[in-house]
Amino acid sequence: MAKKKATKKKAASNLNDIYNQVAAHADTDGVKINVAETKRVLACFFDVLEDQKPADAFDFISKGLKRAAGRRR
Repeated sequence: MAKKKATKKKAASNLNDIYNQVAAHADTDGVKINVAETKRVLACFFDVLEDQKPADAFDFISKGLKRAAGRRR
């Protein structure tokens, strides 16, 4: 039997793609979330980041990415 070629997920090309990907990851049997809700939550996240100093905002994002790498699916 031929091995299935691993497919790499398409990288997001814009902010709307990010919203769609986040909604897809968050929408589970236990939690229902749609793209509109995702956009609202992420918009609030960016509002909070906007109030931070740029260095602090990037530090928060860096820490979030480090946590994400630790729980990689």
